[in-house]
Amino acid sequence: MNSFRNKVALVTGGGSGIGRAIAINFANQGSKVVVAGRSPKTINETQNLIREMGGEALSFQTDVSSEEQVKKLIQSTVDSFGSLDFACNAAGVMGSIAPIADTTEADFDTVICTNLKGVWLCMKFQIQQMLKQGYGNIVNISSINGLGGTPFASLYASTKAGVISLTKSAALEYAKSNIRINVICPGAIHTPLLEKVFKETGVTVSQTEAVIPQGRIGDPNEIAEGAIWLCSDQASYINGHVLVIDGGESAKC
Repeated sequence: MNSFRNKVALVTGGGSGIGRAIAINFANQGSKVVVAGRSPKTINETQNLIREMGGEALSFQTDVSSEEQVKKLIQSTVDSFGSLDFACNAAGVMGSIAPIADTTEADFDTVICTNLKGVWLCMKFQIQQMLKQGYGNIVNISSINGLGGTPFASLYASTKAGVISLTKSAALEYAKSNIRINVICPGAIHTPLLEKVFKETGVTVSQTEAVIPQGRIGDPNEIAEGAIWLCSDQASYINGHVLVIDGGESAKC
């Protein structure tokens, strides 16, 4: 997929898990990569991993729930590398694992502002730049939890459903502007977020794998490969699509 060489890719949530895997995969394809996230330590680690591979990367500490910071991130990306060809919005939080009646307003604000407002803000400024260029590709990261109800994770599921709707709406709005916008819904993937769920719920890896048709938890690189493909020329007629990567779990619904 030589359509990536010397292009510029921005990945939010790039300090770990799916975001880090996507950033590294963009670099493997020859793209210059901007890694964004809240933790300077983890985004610098991703930046350094890419540089050790011989790639070009920069990291910018960013809270995606802040309009000022997101606007600055996009401008810094363009100032540093000259364009914004690809963007992957992977930043997200789980929030409290609890019944809806036990969640707090603080829980609501944290999860909604990061997972939903954050994707909206990122798309807003990414699209503004892509309109100036006359092209661009965006991939948002949702979850299979956004495809239906999720007990004890109502806020998380609600935001992920919102990301799907935001994606489809934006894809329709900018389809004639040469900007494609798609969304991936991962299932259970080996990430720090899933480890948090295991720790807080007591659910085990074996219990999780028992309900997945393919019998295993996925690897972040499997999501990254989907994101790369959606941004590639091979996917040039795919827009507003929901790509489910979950080992067949959602097929049972």
